[in-house]
Amino acid sequence: MSNLKTGGGKRIFMQEVCPRDGLQNEAVFVPTAEKIALVNRLSQCGFAKVEVTSFTSPKAIPALSDAEEVMKGIRRTEGVEYSVLVPNMRGAERAMACQIDEANLVMSASESHNFTNLRMGREASFNQLSQVIAEIKGSEVAINVSLSAAFGCPFEGDVPENSVMNFIDRFASLGVRGITLCDTTGMAYPTQVASLCQKVKKYFPELETTLHFHDTRGLALANTLAALSEGIDRFDASTGGLGGCPYAPGASGNVCTEDMVHMLTLMGYETQVDLPRLMGISRGLASLIGHEVHGSVVRAGKRDDLHVMPESLEQNFNACRQAREQV
Repeated sequence: MSNLKTGGGKRIFMQEVCPRDGLQNEAVFVPTAEKIALVNRLSQCGFAKVEVTSFTSPKAIPALSDAEEVMKGIRRTEGVEYSVLVPNMRGAERAMACQIDEANLVMSASESHNFTNLRMGREASFNQLSQVIAEIKGSEVAINVSLSAAFGCPFEGDVPENSVMNFIDRFASLGVRGITLCDTTGMAYPTQVASLCQKVKKYFPELETTLHFHDTRGLALANTLAALSEGIDRFDASTGGLGGCPYAPGASGNVCTEDMVHMLTLMGYETQVDLPRLMGISRGLASLIGHEVHGSVVRAGKRDDLHVMPESLEQNFNACRQAREQV
């Protein structure tokens, strides 16, 4: 019988975004000490990277208005990169004072989504981020650019691949380390994902490429498989599936980290993530944010979590089995 596992032990770099992308969408303000504790617990799970917070204006994202306090208060774990979202020069100055490992810069591949989310056109965003890149380059801080709505825009529909590739090319020429292709609005589908990933890997093999899926239409794990088929080995995910996009009607959250890790592990990939520990963290999120989370594995258990048969049925089952063995 053939081995159904396909990963062959290949390393997949899991990047946890719940503290930033997840909590920024919550109606309740999670106390600073609780945010720090969450990051510290996630740091012990084996992630390659944890996105801690956002240095956006506190007025724009009140939920993360304590960015400095959180970043300075966390306990660093060796082998984990600590990333933060940096929107502009002011954000870069604040972030650089907090000993970050990576600055994650964000703009949209869609003109209308970029204007809705950032209140400016794409060229204005590119020029602003170019200044940030110039400011950070030469330091020890790595630079990643996340292209939002790379697979579809709720206002324009399809976003042309050529448009996405053009921005990747322009950022690559500025010397960024990585690019994240974000399905911000949950519009991506597997063949589309495979096509774009194939092109990015072909024309920009030097870039550290990450895929960032939302599960708005239930396709996040299917899209993950499509990206894996094209050699992608870095994925963002959010514990409990927290997160979402305020400009994507019906949006749920990010792909759930524990669900993705569970799937990848069954397939033979090596994530280095401690799934039981992570599931424990996920179970505690409801009390932190005031509502249940989206994760399926936490609700149903891992595939190998077997159950005891009802006692009345077990007696009949054992009797039938013994009768068969005596024949």
